[in-house]
Amino acid sequence: MPRYRIVFMGSPDFAIPALQKLAQTHDICAVYTQPAKPAGRGMTPTPVPVATYAADKSLALFSPASLKTVDAQRQLAAHDADLFVVVAYGLLLPKIVLNMPKIGCINGHASLLPRWRGAAPIQRAIAAGDAVTGISAMLMDEGLDTGKVLMRRSCKIEPDETAGSLHDKLATLNAKTLDEVVSDITTSLTTGEPQDDSQALYAAKIIPQEAEIHWG
Repeated sequence: MPRYRIVFMGSPDFAIPALQKLAQTHDICAVYTQPAKPAGRGMTPTPVPVATYAADKSLALFSPASLKTVDAQRQLAAHDADLFVVVAYGLLLPKIVLNMPKIGCINGHASLLPRWRGAAPIQRAIAAGDAVTGISAMLMDEGLDTGKVLMRRSCKIEPDETAGSLHDKLATLNAKTLDEVVSDITTSLTTGEPQDDSQALYAAKIIPQEAEIHWG
């Protein structure tokens, strides 16, 4: 099996299993996360979960505020990566960045695309009463979760499912799916399918008002 140079981009807990899995068989030449975020009563800047994990594993860690600057792009290009693998990174990848890796940019998204493109696919699938969701490994383009799907893996949503329990199941499934795709990336790129935009649904970010409990 080929061993690829991978720049991994992710920020929340959801992304950690995929990073852990890929690091077993490939060279993670850099990990990119969002910058530290204010947290706690003192609003102290706190590294995002993937940054903490990468530091614990002594992986090269970068947390630029944007990938749109010339300095950030030069630094990213210097890694000379075969692939960028992106999982819930949270920052926009400009076209110049998408074109950097030799093979391409692969994204692991927590829905069966084109259903639930966007920021909150897990919560929106549950709220809509979906019986099934899953993971889509996608070749990234300039659109929002619009790229060619290289692999889909389904996951049943149980009647008593919560966003937390589904999050954990999909994080594990995402790691397995991305590992399969990367391990046979040549075939994956050949057999991938364009999305049917007419079937697309948008998973908007959850806003605070939606999380209110109506005690009546």
